[in-house]
Amino acid sequence: MTTEPNPSYQSDAAALRERADRGDSDAADELIELAAEQGDLGELRRLAETGNSTATDQLIELAAEQGDLTELRRLADQGNTTAAEVLDELIDE
Repeated sequence: MTTEPNPSYQSDAAALRERADRGDSDAADELIELAAEQGDLGELRRLAETGNSTATDQLIELAAEQGDLTELRRLADQGNTTAAEVLDELIDE
């Protein structure tokens, strides 16, 4: 399920992304929450790739909710045990 993010989300996310990229951890947390609410796997993936464990957790949760086995496999292949466990659970269903 992918929906087109609304313009307000785009501008809010851009402002938060700029602050987060400068090291503002509060902005990163807000951006993670906003991206999760909007179902933005790409933004969560970007943040997770910087080593943000909260973003990784939200990415796994959102991928599981959306049934995105490809994303879960990608994370599991990178050694993420939580993603591997969730993937196993979804496959067993």
